[in-house]
Amino acid sequence: MPVESIHGRGATRNATPTRFNLQERMAEGDWLDQVEALDGVSSRRTSVTIEKPKSILTRNSSPDIGFDRSINAYRGCEHGCIYCFARPTHAYHDLSPGVDFESRLFVKPDAAKLLHSALSRPGYECAPIAMGTNTDPYQPIEETWQVTRSVIEVLLETRHPFTITTKSNRVLRELDLLVPAAKLGIASVAISVTSLDPKISRTMEPRAPSGRKRIEAIRLLNEAGVPCHVAIAPVVPQITDHELEHIVEAAVEAKAAGAFYLPVRLPHEVAPLFRAWLDEHFPDRAAKVMATIQSLRGGRDNDPNFFSRMRGQGPWADLLRTRFEKAVKRYGLRQTRFPLRRDLFTPPEGAQMRLF
Repeated sequence: MPVESIHGRGATRNATPTRFNLQERMAEGDWLDQVEALDGVSSRRTSVTIEKPKSILTRNSSPDIGFDRSINAYRGCEHGCIYCFARPTHAYHDLSPGVDFESRLFVKPDAAKLLHSALSRPGYECAPIAMGTNTDPYQPIEETWQVTRSVIEVLLETRHPFTITTKSNRVLRELDLLVPAAKLGIASVAISVTSLDPKISRTMEPRAPSGRKRIEAIRLLNEAGVPCHVAIAPVVPQITDHELEHIVEAAVEAKAAGAFYLPVRLPHEVAPLFRAWLDEHFPDRAAKVMATIQSLRGGRDNDPNFFSRMRGQGPWADLLRTRFEKAVKRYGLRQTRFPLRRDLFTPPEGAQMRLF
């Protein structure tokens, strides 16, 4: 008898990570899952572990990324997007990038205090902070923990520029903070819309809000004066690429501030997870999807090289770029830029945050 059901999750398996030669684990859940399983197949529970990092700003020097610092309030993401390039990070914790990534979550409740400390350091140089670059800052547990909100409060208090990338319309709950930040020119939002087809979304992003809800969130943010862009990311060949023009059109109707797209990436453990998902949900075209992805990625499942990893290469990459450029031109939507002010930044006062 199976110990737990993964119904409603994105990944179809929970393989043990092997890249770091960590000790092999049992595949079943905790003792409570097993007790419930005595009466049948229990649902996989979502657990949250408190993490206490020493710092909250993550730095990067990648030449193909438009920011050099980011904040990730959570590890793992309950949205369960099968293509998520952040899945391999769970292997560092001896957890599976599969179902564990979606159900064994970590939260950093001291993020705002750590940010306050970082911004107070002598010599700190202001530059936009990106949120949502690894895991979604507005996944369901944000409703309980509100770590993202506490971080935005510090950023607004210090007039520090920031960007938010999310797949959730929960970002609308922060309008009371985002509107004044946008008026100062220090805030910008990008909402990822991968598909407008509910059937595709239910399997590919099982716990994220629907594409139509995200389009509506784009409209409401822009109407409130918060510049919100559409991120058609990722584009999955043979599954969602046919929707590219439709998403651009819907974003224009929602008065999106701009648009960009990214082809799907399948680093490390994501590739076998994605292949298993294809076999489960799209067996009729699984081979064709992977052949197209490999065409985009120089004959491999994934291309880790700077620049080409974001754009792809070959005829399929050229076709996607041409279609996107024609679509934004046809509908009068400009490609995304994030011109945020840095000159308004004021370091926090004193040892304690003024907002807390």
